[in-house]
Amino acid sequence: MLNRYPLWKYILLVVVIFVGLLYALPNIYGEDPAIQISGSRGADVTVKTQEQIQTVLSNNQIEAKSIVLENNSILIRVASNDTQLKAKELISDSLGDKYVVALNLAPATPAWLSVIGAQPMKLGLDLRGGVHFLMEVDMTTALDKLLDQAAEALKSDFKDNKIDYRSLTKNNDQQIVVTFDSSDARNAAITRINQLADYDVVSQGNNQLVIGISEARLQQTKTDAVVQNTNILRNRVNQLGVAEPIVQRQGADRIIVELPGIQDTALAKQILGATATLEFRQVNDSTAYNVADIVSGRTRAPYGSEIKYTQDGRPVLLYKNVVLTGDHITDSSFRLNEYGQPEVSISLDSEGGKKMLAFTQANRYKPMATLFVEYKDSGKLDKDGKPILEKQEEVINVATIQGIFSDRFQVTGISSVEEAKQLSLLLRAGALIAPIQIIEELTVGPSMGQENITQGLESCLWGLLISVAFMLIVYRLFGVFASLALVANLILIVGIMSLLPGATLSMPGIAGIVLTVGMAVDANVLINERIKEELRNGRGVQHAISEGYAGAWSSIFDANITTLMTAVILYAVGTGSIKGFAITLGIGILTSMFTSIVGTRALANLIYGGRRVNKLSI
Repeated sequence: MLNRYPLWKYILLVVVIFVGLLYALPNIYGEDPAIQISGSRGADVTVKTQEQIQTVLSNNQIEAKSIVLENNSILIRVASNDTQLKAKELISDSLGDKYVVALNLAPATPAWLSVIGAQPMKLGLDLRGGVHFLMEVDMTTALDKLLDQAAEALKSDFKDNKIDYRSLTKNNDQQIVVTFDSSDARNAAITRINQLADYDVVSQGNNQLVIGISEARLQQTKTDAVVQNTNILRNRVNQLGVAEPIVQRQGADRIIVELPGIQDTALAKQILGATATLEFRQVNDSTAYNVADIVSGRTRAPYGSEIKYTQDGRPVLLYKNVVLTGDHITDSSFRLNEYGQPEVSISLDSEGGKKMLAFTQANRYKPMATLFVEYKDSGKLDKDGKPILEKQEEVINVATIQGIFSDRFQVTGISSVEEAKQLSLLLRAGALIAPIQIIEELTVGPSMGQENITQGLESCLWGLLISVAFMLIVYRLFGVFASLALVANLILIVGIMSLLPGATLSMPGIAGIVLTVGMAVDANVLINERIKEELRNGRGVQHAISEGYAGAWSSIFDANITTLMTAVILYAVGTGSIKGFAITLGIGILTSMFTSIVGTRALANLIYGGRRVNKLSI
């Protein structure tokens, strides 16, 4: 029989719309202004910290909706933005510099929705507010690092090829100066360097060579520094739980980072600016040198050694030569050992494993130190107005090499579980190849984001009202079908956007939804006009409905599939806001085809199907 759906199709349609409505519901509850407290390196967030915060809020007559301690972080929900700002300032003053107090927004989704995993849509920076950074990679440090590696590689290469030299040093022009005992040794070195693609002979003199890094190698290092830093920043932000960040390269040496929802630039800088890595160095434990005398200045540190300090200020004499750097770390995790002390387990890549194996074989029962290296903003600016980064180093562990090991070992001597956790996280996310400088920062407040949301909702509402009015006036009852399908379409878009883990709604995304509203009625216009055409040609009502949907299907499919292909291409090659537009457009196309064809057909079948009808309200 024409125009009849089996029961399962009606059930399927109802279930799909109900599930879409269920997962779209959290978006009407909004978000609470919140303050999030986490510990800096070495500081724990405990119940005692929570009690201290509660006391501060009570003494200042500030009422909190809730204060929750979870995952070494405290989340405080308050009623308004003004209360949020006041509470943040009071808590910061009370806790001091050991803790990071950040403004944030926390979903106000009811517990019964959270149980089934229903959460509001993730909003972009322009809607939710947050911080935007333009960061520049410090290429000078990257090239200095390359030069150090090149110098060590040349020493090893000359040794392997039995080329004797008197000294090998670096000059101020990022070049390597090698002095030889004879012209024969110098000529042998020239021959060898010409065989190596990464080096060029800049000049030569009496038994001396000035060697530079090849231009191709320099450019490759610059590119690698930006690409690897971009990937590492993305991993670090993801692992620290910042929702839907944007981290992308811009130009030759810059990176854009956007963190929606974070209102505190100090927290963002702590997340992004930590260039944490480890250096493993041998301890100079020679009895010929007195560390106290070196620290006091009575004697000088021996050649090739330097003094570094532990967290409690104890000096340690280390060889300058680095056994291994954090660049070779592939994974790390923290745990408590059998004595209840925190430690970090480290895994190395194959090259790092070979280096560590060779070192431990040659230095068994000798002490080795783990040096934590970090670059931080010094608060000073250079002549170009850029922040000057300050290198901070701290010996976190000195241990005797008891056995031979290679790509897996543990670092102990860490003061707290929280410090071990943060160190493990930063190492797992990767050490930045070169320090980064924040040359531009922008904070988008939640009030500006709310204004954008209001304007976006108004544009959607006006688009919906105009479309509904047009369909009701022109197509009457079939216009009602189309209008109900349009509302169902919007519900499904919001529900799917809330469900997708990688989907973020931004202003361009709202534009994609508004465009979808207009495009969604196109399918119903085609169907309704085709039905009217069939009626004018003398077809019966039931045949006209059936032929109208069947005849319009090919045109609807062709029009929507080409638009969908465009959305896929935009998502694949676009970045940031372009992706936001593409994803809402793509989802809108798929849901509109479902609601416009299946949904309206179900309504038409329900009312007209299987009945003797002489006239349609169309």
